[in-house]
Amino acid sequence: MFTRSSRSTLLHLALLATLLPAVSPGVCRADPSWPQFRGLNGAGVADQHPLPGDLQAAENLIWKRPIAKGHSSPVVVGGRIYLTALDKKRLLTIAMNAETGEQIWSDPAPFEKLESVHRIGSPATASVATDVAAVFSFFGSSGMSAHSLDGELKWRKRMGPFNNSFGACSSPILVGDRLISLQDHDTGSHLAAFDKSNGDLLWRVERPNFRRNYGTPVVWRTGEETQIVVAGTAQLMAYNVDDGELRWQVRGLCRVVSNTPVVGEDGSLYVASTGGGSAPPQPAFDQLILERDANKNGRLEAKELPNSPIKSFIDQFDRDANGGLDEEEYESIRTIFAQAKSEAMVIRPGGRGDITDSHVAWRDGGKSTPRNASPLIYRGRMYMVKDGGILTVLDAGDGKLLERVRIRGGGKFFSSPVAGDGKLYVCSDRGNVTVLAADDSLKQQSQIALAEDIYATPAIADGRVYVRTVSGLYCFGLPR
Repeated sequence: MFTRSSRSTLLHLALLATLLPAVSPGVCRADPSWPQFRGLNGAGVADQHPLPGDLQAAENLIWKRPIAKGHSSPVVVGGRIYLTALDKKRLLTIAMNAETGEQIWSDPAPFEKLESVHRIGSPATASVATDVAAVFSFFGSSGMSAHSLDGELKWRKRMGPFNNSFGACSSPILVGDRLISLQDHDTGSHLAAFDKSNGDLLWRVERPNFRRNYGTPVVWRTGEETQIVVAGTAQLMAYNVDDGELRWQVRGLCRVVSNTPVVGEDGSLYVASTGGGSAPPQPAFDQLILERDANKNGRLEAKELPNSPIKSFIDQFDRDANGGLDEEEYESIRTIFAQAKSEAMVIRPGGRGDITDSHVAWRDGGKSTPRNASPLIYRGRMYMVKDGGILTVLDAGDGKLLERVRIRGGGKFFSSPVAGDGKLYVCSDRGNVTVLAADDSLKQQSQIALAEDIYATPAIADGRVYVRTVSGLYCFGLPR
């Protein structure tokens, strides 16, 4: 009989076989155990090898290396680490030896002007995606690039500029021969698929009522169909990977989504987000234009709006930048405020259209949902870590609260938790890396302070845990 752990491993291997291209007999294929942001399909789990529990033990620090600054998470494939960085105004894609930490190659991406980012952000935030043939990196101010595993530029595609003062953060993902790119910004939001061999656009679907979001899409296979699931402004949506056709949507996400959905071990879809939740009902445009349009220009300007959440976001929704909101712009944000919620939820597969009332298995509307860190589904449990170090554990099957603890050290949690070998690895922006037992005890096995901020999510591959600080990369593992 299979344990939960072995079932999880088998599910990961089965998904890996479908995500990667076929290889001719006799050709050696490297095991891409962490091929994109947060590993295989963004799940954050690698359960194949023993992993260290005590990160403070000197023998468990295999190596550490200084690297150029950036927030992108490490990706590990075939004995190499791939990441992006900003070094002296150069946007770099970098390859390193996973065993030694030595740099193998780097290549700069051209740009006309570095994009604006959040005060704690970085132009090198999106993680690369890779398979057995190429490495794909995205810089909002430059676009998408494809390199061979040895650093040869295969193609480069200019994208943007994007209307987003916090920068473009969503990481690309690979689905077979398709490279998927999500761009949710204040205007021009869309989801697109490119031919990974040459960068040609295969399809693009507009997302007109979605504003700036920062999560990464996830692949969900339901029956014989492959769907691209995107968590965005107040809604979760799924698109067919072949043509981008919308399949279903669920209402009730937060206004600004920074985390990524997760396909659980049971095949259900798990979502948890907070970032501007619900607001009191806002008056309709027709009512306000009669009462408050002082200059009679048919628009609602900031000084004409009542004090409300809408007034605070006028710049983001003024699409034509004329200083006021017309009816379409105003009603767009009013709808978003009416639908937005902060909660965790689980969606069953198989729906079409609006499945909010038919396929949501359970919801948790408590105060435990994270703003930035993505949820983790591991061995039948849902783990969520929010700012302040509050770790909440729910039963993945029914949403029942199992435990809630505070991780020592506090701080904010931009990094998402990852798991393997019965252990949870959680990183705070204060540089604390905490290892906890993924069982009823939630025993803290160790905590190490790396003395630098951490925004990237750790990678787990071949029995190693790779942690990126703002200017360093650490490799932890058991002695061999």
